[in-house]
Amino acid sequence: MKVALDATPLTETSGGIRRYTAELAKALPRLFPQDEYLLVSDQSYQHPEGCGARGARGGEKRWWSCGLPRLLARERVDVFHGTDFAVPYWPSHPAVITVHDLSPWRLGGSARVRRRTPWLLRLGLATMVITPTEAVRGEVIDRFGVPPEEVAAIPLAAADHFRPVVLPAPEKPYFLFAGSDNARKNAGVAREAWRELRRRGYDAGFRELGGLPEQDLPLLFSQAAAVLYPSLYEGFGLPVVEAMQCGGVVIASRDAAISEVAGGACLQCDARDPRQWVRAMEAVLTDAALRERLKCQAILRAKAFSWERTAGLTRAVYEKALRRFHG
Repeated sequence: MKVALDATPLTETSGGIRRYTAELAKALPRLFPQDEYLLVSDQSYQHPEGCGARGARGGEKRWWSCGLPRLLARERVDVFHGTDFAVPYWPSHPAVITVHDLSPWRLGGSARVRRRTPWLLRLGLATMVITPTEAVRGEVIDRFGVPPEEVAAIPLAAADHFRPVVLPAPEKPYFLFAGSDNARKNAGVAREAWRELRRRGYDAGFRELGGLPEQDLPLLFSQAAAVLYPSLYEGFGLPVVEAMQCGGVVIASRDAAISEVAGGACLQCDARDPRQWVRAMEAVLTDAALRERLKCQAILRAKAFSWERTAGLTRAVYEKALRRFHG
């Protein structure tokens, strides 16, 4: 089987979709050496070992309407995988797309609303759809009427370098907000809860994940009093798994996808109620038995996720797309 994966997310410097594309591009050739995998894009990027690379220039619209279809035909590709909800406008091959979340429909903002029409077009062109959780799979089926047999929920995973770091505890405990400045990550609730905790006399620090080097994250996750993830809406919530794989204590929102991923191995609060976050943060500071229980549960839960499993399930979708496309 010859598969082309959209490498456009690799042009980004960070983010869960970039991580998804990079890890999948590494795992697939390693697990299925009998196949050929190509990364394709009209932009420059650093591609992982194990995949070939092809590309062209000419602008985004020209790439998706002309450049990419011609490239896929020339390379005799069997399946195209749009790793970030994008497929050729005129697909002549089975097309698989990954729908990471439905934020254009679930969240406001003119930029998100403008994305609705192209997303619907791409969804209609796909042979098979991949979602990162059953929660998003249900949304795709219910909102757009996609037949259930055409949508597969395949979880993401944490990279191998996310593992517990054993060092003496920091002199001053700290909480780590594991999100960006994006409004849906809901940093304000985490900051407000921490300030209230300080007013109650707890001497705890507060750090934010944004801009920190990735190689520093395992240590920060391992040593935090708790990793805070108060997101208003997620398709998966990769930082939750990364923190749990490091043995970190996690306090997260009750979003459906996060609940599915966490599997009961973290504390959960209403994303819009800072008082609940204060109580949970206070509990992990004062209850050593609770902290140890959550750490053990986190490590155990993280074992349910691996990029090998993700790659294996994804390749099965490629095979199904081939069968469906060719009847």
